[in-house]
Amino acid sequence: MSQPQITIALILGATIVLFLWGRWRHDIVALSALLACVLAGLVPSHQAFSGFAHPAVVTVAAILVLSRALQTSGAVDALTRWVLPQSEKPELAVASLVILAAFLSAFMNNVGALALLMPIGIQMAKQYDLPTGRVLMPLAFGSILGGMTTLIGTPPNLIVAGFREETSGISFTMFDFAPVGLAVTLVGLVFVLAFGRWLIPARTRSDAEDFDTGHYLTEALIPAGSKSIGLRIHEAEDLIESSGAQVVALIRGGNRLTAPHGNTKLREDDTLVIEAEPKPLMQAIGLLGLEMAPPPEASDPSTPPPPSEQSDEDEPKEAMDLMEVVVMPTASIIGRSALSLRLRARYGINLLAISRQGHRTVARLRSMRFRPSDVLLMQGPIDQLQEFAFNHGCVPLADRSLRVPKPAHAWLAALTLVGAVVGAAFGLLPAAITFCLGAIVLAVTGVLAIDKIYTAIDWPVVILLGALIPVAQAMSTTGLADLLAHGGVALIPADSAWLIIIGLMVITMTLSDFMNNAATAAVMCPVALSAATSLGIQPEPALMAVAVGASCAFLTPIGHQNNTLILSPGGFRFGDFWRLGLPLEALVVGTATPMILLVWPP
Repeated sequence: MSQPQITIALILGATIVLFLWGRWRHDIVALSALLACVLAGLVPSHQAFSGFAHPAVVTVAAILVLSRALQTSGAVDALTRWVLPQSEKPELAVASLVILAAFLSAFMNNVGALALLMPIGIQMAKQYDLPTGRVLMPLAFGSILGGMTTLIGTPPNLIVAGFREETSGISFTMFDFAPVGLAVTLVGLVFVLAFGRWLIPARTRSDAEDFDTGHYLTEALIPAGSKSIGLRIHEAEDLIESSGAQVVALIRGGNRLTAPHGNTKLREDDTLVIEAEPKPLMQAIGLLGLEMAPPPEASDPSTPPPPSEQSDEDEPKEAMDLMEVVVMPTASIIGRSALSLRLRARYGINLLAISRQGHRTVARLRSMRFRPSDVLLMQGPIDQLQEFAFNHGCVPLADRSLRVPKPAHAWLAALTLVGAVVGAAFGLLPAAITFCLGAIVLAVTGVLAIDKIYTAIDWPVVILLGALIPVAQAMSTTGLADLLAHGGVALIPADSAWLIIIGLMVITMTLSDFMNNAATAAVMCPVALSAATSLGIQPEPALMAVAVGASCAFLTPIGHQNNTLILSPGGFRFGDFWRLGLPLEALVVGTATPMILLVWPP
């Protein structure tokens, strides 16, 4: 191996290890790999950021904007109401939901499709008394499978198309992936729906009514001489935080202040509403020098009722609601805490509990850092809860009514997507141009507010793609891709193109189960192209094997964002996915290999 080959191999090896470790976000790792290549002289400095001009990167960003418009306009809600049957048979209802997810994922971001349908799936599980996970895992897998059927269904397809265009000057078109993708999707959906009930663990997770939020909401009075007088609420919470108790409301002068500001000073005769387990509750009352507030029946009947028993006229006008939200893998609150987000000061919201892979806690909630797939139980005004979820990348798990808020916007969003797909499918304009035009149309017509366009884009994915494309090109220019391909081909008998297809697919699947699928495709495409050259076969079947393999991440909850998204809502553990995922991946290989060789002869 030459020095450049050794250097790029070391950089790629370190990059893959960091992807698998997961300590840093994948876009930071990818950008670091790019800069390492530049410093090592493997990528010219003037070409370092050329990947951000790649059509695949632009297309991914535009599709995310179109997907957000479909969600916010109500177009998907209308389609869901029209398609899903009102059936008494749970098998038919679940199958309809999963098929709808696969269909939507072919034309919009599959994470967005799952986020839209997951609340319906949770409600469906309650309606038919099914374990939530036995609805959510087929739903997640169905949305992943559906993304393989079109050019825009998943980022790996766009990356593969870009590498083909660089090699032969001809890109894959919109439906070139359909013959193989549809076959794999149909076989995969039949398997998941037929055998999921036996292969998916029957995990249970408490919903909002059963959430382990402390069992007790208790009112405690600040008497004369209490050491709490003069303390600010955040200071009082610091004193009792180690006990697992928290202040969720303040009653003062007949007014109940839910989620009071942390700088509010406590006064004599204030009443604190404290949430805690029984033992921590008594500890917190002692630490703050409080007294248990007398129950209503102990009060003088001639006096007005206490604040907790106010008449409707005295109640605050703003209703307080409970809402469960799941933290998306791309949520902006990942790594932050309720304290750093200033939930009370900014949104007037209480964080009551966190569910993390089946473990629920109320201890030290303010300082716990959020992770992907955490389920948060929050209390506050419904509009504030919804605003928080939307702005920070969380998915409400509450049952949603299926309605179209603005029918004109829904129709326009749907027609714009159809127009962009048709334009790309018939080659009227390149895919990046047609979908960017669609995004502009939606912004100009007001279907998607201009200030929401940039929040609709998954920037970590954009950075990942833009950074890894030059790194992948360095694999080719240094000859490392050829070296790896020749080493693999030497182990394969002559005239065994089908073995190289299987090998590429299995290796890509394995990587994709532990690292981002777009990163996997970017790393494997140069190897696939070199392997095809070494065997003297066409590049298309090798690239198609990479596309299928990169999209099929069913063994772990970290391989695909959709798997991560259902982890806590389904009550799953890390090792629950392989039971259904392993035979499904074997089935994908068995289905895709002959289809690839049939549609794309070597």
